[in-house]
This record gives sequence, structure tokens and C-alpha cells, in this order.
Amino acid sequence: MLRLVMVTLSRPSIRLLATDIDGTLLNPQFEISEGDLAALRRAHASGIEIVLVTGRRHMFALPIAQQLGFDLWLISSNGAVTRSLRGETFHRDLMPVETCRQVCEAMQEFRGNTVLTFDKETRGAIVLEHMDELNASIRRWLEKNMEFIEFIVPIEDALVTDPVQAMFCGSTARMAQALRALEQAGLEGQVTVLRTEYPARDLSMIDVLNGGCSKGHALERWAKHRGIPREQVMAIGDNHNDVEMLAFAGHPVIMGNACEELRGHGWTLTLPNSECGVAAAVESVLDRTSIPVVGG
Repeated sequence: MLRLVMVTLSRPSIRLLATDIDGTLLNPQFEISEGDLAALRRAHASGIEIVLVTGRRHMFALPIAQQLGFDLWLISSNGAVTRSLRGETFHRDLMPVETCRQVCEAMQEFRGNTVLTFDKETRGAIVLEHMDELNASIRRWLEKNMEFIEFIVPIEDALVTDPVQAMFCGSTARMAQALRALEQAGLEGQVTVLRTEYPARDLSMIDVLNGGCSKGHALERWAKHRGIPREQVMAIGDNHNDVEMLAFAGHPVIMGNACEELRGHGWTLTLPNSECGVAAAVESVLDRTSIPVVGG
């Protein structure tokens, strides 16, 4: 005799969920929406590990992470530093001093757009020569970080220890010129060049890190440490610097507000950050669907 039974089909198991912060977890008001917060807490309670993966320095990302209300690890500075909320360091991928000197030498024309960052939480964690050529958006970021900023001329004099990265900030047009200069600098293999752009704010940032350093490399290293295969990793991002992370994850998800570069890969599209896109992605994993099956 045939009978109708209900079978619950679970979606692919996700054990590690990595999400970007700016443009992804943060809404256009630079806050975590209540829906996203609730979804991440629900995911954590269900046993999914959450890791924040960001271009921000660890200390600048820390207040965002602390809002989640549970313990987690941060992959910061586009993959250069992996550290817990308590300050335990798992891995650092710093740029050699001499490599950074070569970067600064090649980018003489962009000295007013240059920012060096170091892995410390005192004045001198952020170094620049002056703020005159930095646009309004990045100036606001600098003003929030003034206690960590040191002005040094020439900026190379700050290179007494390996930096986390060199960063070039400015308008989209100005940074397109900087990107071309970097491509002609002969540094292939020595550095990784990552780009983050917000066209609506006419803001572009070019991060120059140690060769082989990226969000994707750091996430892969962390997943291996946790014994989690890429098939059980979900990553959520919105910008150019998220490409390597999304390419590694078995379940890549891009925001509805994602840049055009991310849209040609066939990755899953969620809602924009103004509509709790992170929550929508998380809930697609947590929700289970029951379907009728004819049995005998």
C-alpha cells in the first residue's frame, strides 16, 4: 500500500560562515541591522562558526565584532592578520620592510594618498605624511582613528619594522592612475594588490599587501586549521577585495549592492545591505524544507 510521508531535505551543511563588514554586514548607515544581527546569533547558536573578514584594521573592526554578542575570530587587513576578540593571534602575513620601500619609491607621485599601517595599537599604527590629498570619506575614517595616527615625512622613515600594508586612498579617477602605476612598478610576485571601491562616494582604496596575502588565502588557512572543507564554507561579500574569499568558499554569496565585477561569476545573489542581505543568506542555510514523498 502506498502512503504519503514527509521527508525533510536539509540544504548543504555549512560549518563556517565568513562575512565581510563594510557594504555587507553594515547597512548604508554603517550599522548592523537588527535582522542581520538576529540571523548571525541564530547561526552561532546552531553551531555554525562565524568569522568576520574585513579590510579594516583589527582594532577598527573590533567594535563591530563585539556587537554580535558571542566569541569569534577576525580576519582583518584583507587577510594579513587573524586574531580573536581576546587578542590571541593565529597568523600574521606582514610585508617585508624592503618591499614596502620599493612600493613607496614606485609611488612617489601618490605620496599624498599613501597610508602605511602597522600591527600595533598605539600612535604610529597608521602613518601618513599629511591629509591634504585625502578625500572627505577617508578623512572621516582618519578622524575616527586620530589617536593611532602619526605624521612622518618622508613616510619611509616609519619603516623600522615590517608593516601590515601600504594603502592608497582617493577619488576613483585618482586611484585608477595609482593602479596603473603599481602595475608598472615591477613588483609582480612580491605584493598582492587589492581594490575596494564605492562609486557613490567617489572613494577608492588600493591595498598593497605581502605577496599571496588576501581574504581568500586567510580564510582557506583558517578553514584548514578548523578542519572544515571548503564545501562547508559560506562567504558573503560585496566588493573587489572579496573575490578571492568568494572563490574559495564552496557557497559564495554576493550582496544585492555588490560591484559589477562580482556579478559575472554565477555566485548566489542575496538582498542588498539596506535590506538585510546577510540575514537572507544565513536563513537560506538555517531553514529546512519539508516535501511530500510517495512511499510504499
